[in-house]
Amino acid sequence: MSKQAVFTMKLEPELRDKFMAEAASEDRPASQVMRELMRGYIEQRRHAREYDEFLRHKVEAGRASMRSGLGRSNDEVEAEFAARRKKVVAG
Repeated sequence: MSKQAVFTMKLEPELRDKFMAEAASEDRPASQVMRELMRGYIEQRRHAREYDEFLRHKVEAGRASMRSGLGRSNDEVEAEFAARRKKVVAG
C-alpha cells in the first residue's frame, strides 16, 4: 500500500516522548505503531456500528411483534420465568 498521505497532530510533549520511547523499545517506527492503532480503531468502530445495526433490527422486530399481537407483556414473561425458577428449586 502506498504511503503518500501525511498526518499531523498536536499532543503533549510528555505523551509524545513516552510513545516514541515505547516504539523504540520494540525497534518499531512510531508511524508503524500509529497505523496499527488507526486500523484497530477503524475495526473497533466497524464492529460497534454492526452491533448497533443488529440491535436496531432486533428492537424493531420486537416492536413489530408486539404491534401485531404476537408479543407477550413483561408481566407475562416474568410470571413464566418465576414459575420455571420455582420448579427448578423444587426440583
